[in-house]
This record gives sequence, structure tokens and C-alpha cells, in this order.
Amino acid sequence: MTHGELSRRDFLRAGIGAALGAATGTPAFRAAGWPLMPERAVVSVVKVQNDRIGFAVERAIDLLGGIETVAKGKNRIMLKPNLVAESPDFTTKREVIKTLSQLMKASGKEVFIGEGSATAGGFNAKNGEVYRTRNEEVLNGMQQYVFDQLGYTDLAHSLHIPLINLHSGEMVEVSVPDAFVFDKITLHRSLTDIDLLCSVPMMKTHVLASVTLGMKNLIGLYPGSIYASVRAGVHDRAAKGGSRGIAFEIVDMVRANKLGLVIVDGSMAMEGNGPTGGNLVKMGVIVAGTNPLATDMVAARIMGFTTREIPAFTCAQSAGMKPSSLEEIEVRGERISNVWRMFKKPDVVSWESISHVWGVKEMQ
Repeated sequence: MTHGELSRRDFLRAGIGAALGAATGTPAFRAAGWPLMPERAVVSVVKVQNDRIGFAVERAIDLLGGIETVAKGKNRIMLKPNLVAESPDFTTKREVIKTLSQLMKASGKEVFIGEGSATAGGFNAKNGEVYRTRNEEVLNGMQQYVFDQLGYTDLAHSLHIPLINLHSGEMVEVSVPDAFVFDKITLHRSLTDIDLLCSVPMMKTHVLASVTLGMKNLIGLYPGSIYASVRAGVHDRAAKGGSRGIAFEIVDMVRANKLGLVIVDGSMAMEGNGPTGGNLVKMGVIVAGTNPLATDMVAARIMGFTTREIPAFTCAQSAGMKPSSLEEIEVRGERISNVWRMFKKPDVVSWESISHVWGVKEMQ
């Protein structure tokens, strides 16, 4: 297979809406026929003041032109938080999802919250070991438990928003032309019925991918009923194909979906051996953009990483995704230098090196 070479509120809404044009309201990458992106991607960076996370999220969206601009023409929107397991220490804060939901509903959008968590104690994690399973009864119980424990069940109920378990239910196949690993990916049907996917990760380091940001967060879209919990089946196949830093499976999933908005929750972040075993850092920052790669590149730079350190970024660029460098990105709000921190880097390992102790044993 071949791939392309690497190659303030009213004022903002009135002044930049036309400049952002179709790009800000259009998913950045599609499985078939990616729309052209503007020459200069726009990413907003906002400090969280006095723990007012919701206000910072609103400000970040305003700097992009407001919900009316970033979701123009998009009526059905799914928010995909990062709920890897049941602990609030390493998952997306409810306040971020709540604020985005309210903004979108106020703009007349139909909103959904969807997730396929990796693991939960008492389900596929027992006695210090994590198991792979495709058992829908286990996966469904696990997902509901994670939603309940993190308060997302109550949040969705209070906002009258459907909460979707992406592990099971009606599935469809989506083609990924010129894929790295998966020419066809099986997805929950809800992901094909929406107009826009919004990835809302927690800012974290990751022992496999180096960082968890907007694109990496989409690993949670691989349904466990098809690919097994902790995406063991996905990583097995991708590793055999030469995927470094689980980049192939990340980029294939990005290209299979209508990802057109990323909101990085950096109110509390994690450094070191994330996504669950690192140290918490109060960053107090929200990063947002309609170009997933550009948004992730800015967020990673804030964490002290270069683009070349993240395999998923270079992989995406080799597949023709833009931008190629930070110089091609317009950063609005805070300067990167004002919020930058050198995160403790994770001890990066390959899937093969940990699969014998993590996610390899089949649950009986």
C-alpha cells in the first residue's frame, strides 16, 4: 500500500467565521474523499482560571468562532470522552462534557455521549490481571459500571442525552481506503449516523502511544465485542503489520470517522507512565481545534513533546494529513510558552513486550 509523502465573543464570531469557512464545520478526515483543509489550521489555548473549567471550554470554543461555526451544518453530534476505566484520576472531567453538551443543545444540535472503555475492576480486571474478552454480558456490565462510577449516567440523564455503549449493539463496516492495517473497520452504527464526532480526551502521557490526545482517544471506538476488550485483537494485528506506538490503529480509526472537533481536557493532566499509572499534574488548560492533528500537535507541544516523538503524528502526516509543522498552525488565546510544561516522559514499550502480561489471557 502507498501513502502520501510527509510532506472575543461577538467579534470572534463575526470576524473569523468566514475565514475558517467549511473547514471548521467539516470533519477533517473521512474514510472516502477527505475535504481540503485551510492552509493554516486554527487551535485555541485557554487557561482555566479559579477552577472554572466550563468557562474555559466556552472560551476555547469562542476563539474558534463559537459552536455555530465549528458545528455549522452538523445536527447530530457525538461527544467521545476518555473513560479508560472507572477512576476519575485519569478520565475526562464531567464539567467539560457538560459544557459542550449544553452549548451544542442550545445551538439546536442533537447530542450523544459514547464510549467503549478498556477495563474495569471486577469485570475484565481481576487479581491484578487484565483479560481480553468479547463477551457482551461482561462488556455491557463493565461499561455501565464505568458510566455509573464516573457520574456520566447521572449527567446524561440530567441533560436528557443518550449515553451509548460502543462495545455492543448494531454494528456496521466502514471502509478505510489505503489503510495501514484495517481496510474495513467495524463500528457501532451510531458513529455512522452522526454528522460530527467530537473527541474529548484527558491530557495524558501513554506507555504505548507516548501521549493520549484527540486522535489516540478514538481507540475507544473499536468495539470490544468485535476486537476484544483492551483492544487486544486490534493491537495484535497492527503490531504484526509493523505499527510503532500503536500509530497504525490510531490513524486508521481517525480516517474511518467524522472527527471534526477536538477538545483536550488539560484541567488535570497526567505525566509519566500513563494512561493510568502516571502522576497527576494540575495544568489548568483547555486546547481546542477542528483539525485533529493540529490540535494534538499543539497539546503535545504544551506537554514538552515534539511532533517527531509521537508515532501517530508522523504516521498521520505520511497518510497525507496536515499540518506538517507547528509553523502551519495559528494558535489563539494563550501562547504555548505561557502554558508549557516539560512532562515526565513515559517508559514507552511495544505492544508485543507487554501483551504477555496485559490483555492476552482469554477470559473463560
